[in-house]
Amino acid sequence: MSRRAVAIELKIPDNAAYTALVTLRRLGLAVERVERSQIVRYEDAPSPKVLVDRVQGDESLYNPNKHRVTVLDGDVPRTGEVWIVQDDPDMPVAWRLYVAPGTPASTEVLKIACERLLCNPAVERAIFSR
Repeated sequence: MSRRAVAIELKIPDNAAYTALVTLRRLGLAVERVERSQIVRYEDAPSPKVLVDRVQGDESLYNPNKHRVTVLDGDVPRTGEVWIVQDDPDMPVAWRLYVAPGTPASTEVLKIACERLLCNPAVERAIFSR
């Protein structure tokens, strides 16, 4: 088994993501869309099916009326995504930015977004894809 991560996203409108989108635009970033998800990282993760079942069985993480679960290919942010870690490194918040429909933001844009809004370096740490 290897280290894996899942993204738990809202199926309903995400007010925090919308507010971040509006604010990033006001701060001068040409961002088309912002998505936010809770990442849960697992050491020695089982198969994707078992992992999804585990998340869906945890009421503190998952509500079938509000959430959907995606098993990530690895244990790193996806293209156009930054993970913000505050207290628990196994449960960062993911912010995925798009600069056009279907076009994820570059690492440069993500770094600017972190500096201007998404990450408070005094108490948080940003993780970018490798």
